[in-house]
Amino acid sequence: MTNNTLLKPSRPVGIVGYGAYVPRYRIPAKEIARVWAGGKASGLPVKEKAVPGLDEDVITMSIEAARNAMARAQIAPSQLRAIWVGSESHPYAVKPTSTVVGEAIGAVPHIQAGDWEFACKAGTEAMVAAMGFVGSGMAEYAMAIGMDTAQGKPGDALEYTAAAGGAAFVIGPAENSLAVINASYSYVTDTPDFWRREYQRYPEHGVRFTGEPAYFNHITSSAKTLMQELGLTAKDYTWAVFHQPNTKFPQRAAQMLGFTPEQIAPGLLVPLIGNTYSGASIIGLTAILDIARPGDRILLASFGSGAGSDAFDIVVTEKILERAGLATRTQEYIARRTEIDYATYARFRDKITMK
Repeated sequence: MTNNTLLKPSRPVGIVGYGAYVPRYRIPAKEIARVWAGGKASGLPVKEKAVPGLDEDVITMSIEAARNAMARAQIAPSQLRAIWVGSESHPYAVKPTSTVVGEAIGAVPHIQAGDWEFACKAGTEAMVAAMGFVGSGMAEYAMAIGMDTAQGKPGDALEYTAAAGGAAFVIGPAENSLAVINASYSYVTDTPDFWRREYQRYPEHGVRFTGEPAYFNHITSSAKTLMQELGLTAKDYTWAVFHQPNTKFPQRAAQMLGFTPEQIAPGLLVPLIGNTYSGASIIGLTAILDIARPGDRILLASFGSGAGSDAFDIVVTEKILERAGLATRTQEYIARRTEIDYATYARFRDKITMK
């Protein structure tokens, strides 16, 4: 295998600004178990998950994350040349999320905009595109967002983890970046582990099939190839973050790749907020950037059902210190919580239909 397998921009690029958003409402996993499993609370995949309020959707949450990213980027909205929003729960079947976000942050009309889909890796997919857009010289800055209000069929295993939240990143020239993205590598196959047909309300999944041939094969393949091509091993990284459908999968993936629990701990947010799908890996990256120091090296590996993984090699710069304190930290959103019961959750998520 040669270096041309890596995705490397023609000019150096990186993360100029970043921001997260997590709704304040939380439903404990034990409350879902009370309703659907007779109160059996052993072996639950998460502690609790974030639930969007009645006035929240992918658009409103993306706007909040985008504003945080712009606050850290310290650039004018008019300098953005693209806004791309990755999600599997866009509010409209026909009407873009990206244009509304662009309007809200003052970035329109001289901008490219579009919505992206690839299950849970739609956010990193947009990041790769932004790297290419900026790295080619077509733009100075581009924004990539991964955000979801994930759905789970009542009583299904997904309902315990399908949560809401995500992150936004301003990608720009390396010299103005708080973290440089050295390279990316994508690994995809036709592995139908998770899907939702048009007009189908809730997604279906292949149960245990979602693990070995889907998640683990793609995550380890993307991360291993990236590290091998760069001549790096897990010991060369300060931190790592993997897609988080539950607590066990990212921990096992880390172990398979040679990473320690300490390397993944700051970005392992799924026990506290659930699986935020398109935002699941990248919101973990924001939590790491909140505590990172200049020189720290980060491995990011996303996963999207269907199936694919994007892996990134990222090195933090001195500018991380200049941008600290300019926007709400990810852990502050996690700490800001209001617990709700299943009835309130069902009302918020429109699980009770009157027709």
